[in-house]
Amino acid sequence: MRVPHAEAGAVPRIVETAARGRLVVWDTPGPAGAPTIVLLHGVTLDAESNWGAAVPTLAQSFRVLAPDLRGHGAGPPARMPYRLEDCADDVAAVVRALGTGPVIVAGYSMGGMIAQAFWHQYPELTAGLVLCATARNVSGSFLEQLTAMTMPFLVGAVGAIPAMFPLRADLVGGRLLGEGLDPRVRRAVLARMRRMPLVTALAAMDAVCHFSSHRWIDGVDVPCAVLVTRHDSVVPPSRQMRLARALPAAQVVEVDGDHDVFLAAPGAFAHALAVACLAVVTADDLRPGDTERAS
Repeated sequence: MRVPHAEAGAVPRIVETAARGRLVVWDTPGPAGAPTIVLLHGVTLDAESNWGAAVPTLAQSFRVLAPDLRGHGAGPPARMPYRLEDCADDVAAVVRALGTGPVIVAGYSMGGMIAQAFWHQYPELTAGLVLCATARNVSGSFLEQLTAMTMPFLVGAVGAIPAMFPLRADLVGGRLLGEGLDPRVRRAVLARMRRMPLVTALAAMDAVCHFSSHRWIDGVDVPCAVLVTRHDSVVPPSRQMRLARALPAAQVVEVDGDHDVFLAAPGAFAHALAVACLAVVTADDLRPGDTERAS
């Protein structure tokens, strides 16, 4: 396996825990005494695919931990039903084992929902949140509610029909990538997605469909930033902005791009992410409601 973010000095840490099993996190050292940020990737992706371009930039100011989440990449095996709260438990186990808490947690799409769940379950381990291309829930419209209702049956069917067993996550993960993406980049990411069974990807998507933080997200008591992908066709920017408005005094950073901006425009994404993370660190020096724009 290629070590992600090698150019930034990342090393793989294998964390053995009694309750959570074997966990793998890519650990990139930052400046001495720098705060620690944990990066949580999106569904069907892994740490390398989602964060590879951003880690060298972040490592100038932070120690960066980037785990492969349960059922993804080198992460531990998926448990059924797939629960985002289980992923938050895994992250807490890593933070405690490495003695790095409290940490800033940054999550992309599904990872942003796990970051919200992490604060809700482990406020004592959370120093800040950076929520990228994500929302409080994705079950507002009739179509979304219908998808949420049918997804468990689809997961059951794919997991029970032998002919479906060889199918891989790229069948659904590829739909999260924009049509204008460089074909070479698309092929590389799809190849990484094929390490994941289709049934695991669908189960993770089912967990996303049933996640909601709208009843408690306004209680977040740590500095927050929301990175809004302005042209997102997967998580509408309006929904991302509703998340920002629900958070007390969240900083908003915007970047031009679709849901695959971290692949299509990696430099712009890395810059915007760094701005958002630094806004969390320096939140006391910024006026509530300020908006930073990255292009």
